[in-house]
Amino acid sequence: MQRIQGTQLAVYAIDHYGTLGKMLVILVGRDMNYIMENISKRLVDKSIEAFIMGLEIYNKPTIRYRIEGFSFFIINAWELMLKAELINRGDSIYYKDKPDRTLSVENVIRKIYTDKNTRIRLNLEKIIELRNISTHYITEDYEIKYAPLFQACVLNYVNELQKFHKEDITKYIAQNFLTISARYEPLSNEQIRLKYPPEIAEKFIKEANEIDTLSSAYDSEKFSVEIKQNLYITKKKSEADFIVGIDSRADAKVTPLKELKDPSDTHKYSYRSVVITVQERLKKKNIKLGYEAGFNTYVLNLIIEFYNIKQDTKYAYKHIIGRQEQFTYSQQFIDFIIDEIVKSPDSFVESLKKSKEKKITPGT
Repeated sequence: MQRIQGTQLAVYAIDHYGTLGKMLVILVGRDMNYIMENISKRLVDKSIEAFIMGLEIYNKPTIRYRIEGFSFFIINAWELMLKAELINRGDSIYYKDKPDRTLSVENVIRKIYTDKNTRIRLNLEKIIELRNISTHYITEDYEIKYAPLFQACVLNYVNELQKFHKEDITKYIAQNFLTISARYEPLSNEQIRLKYPPEIAEKFIKEANEIDTLSSAYDSEKFSVEIKQNLYITKKKSEADFIVGIDSRADAKVTPLKELKDPSDTHKYSYRSVVITVQERLKKKNIKLGYEAGFNTYVLNLIIEFYNIKQDTKYAYKHIIGRQEQFTYSQQFIDFIIDEIVKSPDSFVESLKKSKEKKITPGT
């Protein structure tokens, strides 16, 4: 075999399935930038294919594997698209200590979106969590909870694809297909508990509540896009879609009920969600604690200990599953923390620290 003289260069290769690899090629009068641009373009093409596949799976009502399938393909689409952007920037997509392995999607996201509070990054990280959960649990019953995150993820992808690669997704798929169709038949927490074993049921409820609380805290359509249906009572018959009544002459009757409160609804906040929500609310109010680290788990622990929060059912609820115990917290607890901090933000944490030795009211 004749030996060709030229320049050796390790370049990226992508196989039929979109998997990246690396091979040694000999360049003979070829421009390196052209090769890298070609690889980037192929990655983007594969990314768009994965994106469309995810949408097609999710919007087919007969497929029960919608959430799992969509989360897999949408994350794959993001991974390929962002790796193409790294190549365009001249950055390596390989681990320094393992040159034969490409970066994980988590690492790629962190390299592109360096601010951990970027809403796009937070959205992707949450969907990756959901994707990982879906490999172990059946998640179809909580589709309505995931749908707002998925819709935000779709719109974020469209915008970032245009921003990074000047690609208009509507050249490949009609605009109306970018709106995902969610089923409006969510099970109540009680129905979930009846349908699944305690461990799985509580896992569902915890994850769903965390999505609700984080969506409220972040308050950004880059994290979640609200999908809901509202019913309103109107006295104008011409404006009504259907008619109900509360007397015997009506075809459909509405009866006012007193509702029993489910702690999973009234105490939605996990320990982590409390920290994030308080941080976001303080930021919006432009309130800074007189504590360098700001509001964190240490400060939250001080509050819980000083005010004996876990003994107050208004603020905390203890869930017992087998031998495991776990606390969740209410919106009232969030409001209580904010109110106490606002009174004296500069001395609040210091007063809590002193309270370990002697109980005093923080801020005095």
